[in-house]
Amino acid sequence: MEAMRLDKYLKVARILKRRTVSKELADSQRVFVNGRIAKPSTEIHVGDEIKVIFGYRELTIRVKMLQKQVSKNDAALMFEVLDEKIIKKEDVEII
Repeated sequence: MEAMRLDKYLKVARILKRRTVSKELADSQRVFVNGRIAKPSTEIHVGDEIKVIFGYRELTIRVKMLQKQVSKNDAALMFEVLDEKIIKKEDVEII
């Protein structure tokens, strides 16, 4: 597999629980791929960096593997966490 939709990847890798949640985050410009605002349909490739802002968390990962289905235990093998931080309330932009 060479590419996968962003919304599907975030669900399969268990970064977000539901594909609809990843679609909503992307639609509200809270997901970035390689530094660019991403749409739910953005194609993800191995080596891409994804930044997801949800709640008061900002998570940056690097894609290590693409698979259509993966067990819960193996989902963590699909990416490596590059950075994870808590965003202070006063730093959150209201969109």
